[in-house]
Amino acid sequence: MMRRNVKRVTGLVVAIGMAASGGQAFAIKQFADEFKAVYVQEGTPLAAEVEKAKCNVCHMGKSKKDRNAYGQALSELLDKKEDKDNKEKIRQALETVAAKPSAGAGSPTFGDLIKEGKLPGGPAE
Repeated sequence: MMRRNVKRVTGLVVAIGMAASGGQAFAIKQFADEFKAVYVQEGTPLAAEVEKAKCNVCHMGKSKKDRNAYGQALSELLDKKEDKDNKEKIRQALETVAAKPSAGAGSPTFGDLIKEGKLPGGPAE
């Protein structure tokens, strides 16, 4: 009986550990939803890229704390706790960031990349 309980607890611990460490970074759902509402049209190349990238539209790697250049630019304008329910502010931030150069002066803007069907923060990792 004791051996069976140890196996159950071990299995549970392994499952929790895998869930906590694996997978992609978790985006703020409201931010992701507004990005999709503003930029993503079903059946477009961008829609396919966003579907594959998921949270990595703004994040990179496995930690939600790691952001790509696009995610960094948005994080300067949005607070994940205070702004998550403010659609107007989220859309304004998306518009503001779309006008910024993606990689310094002379580079395409984030908005230009989006119009080309590319992820604004570069390829998902």
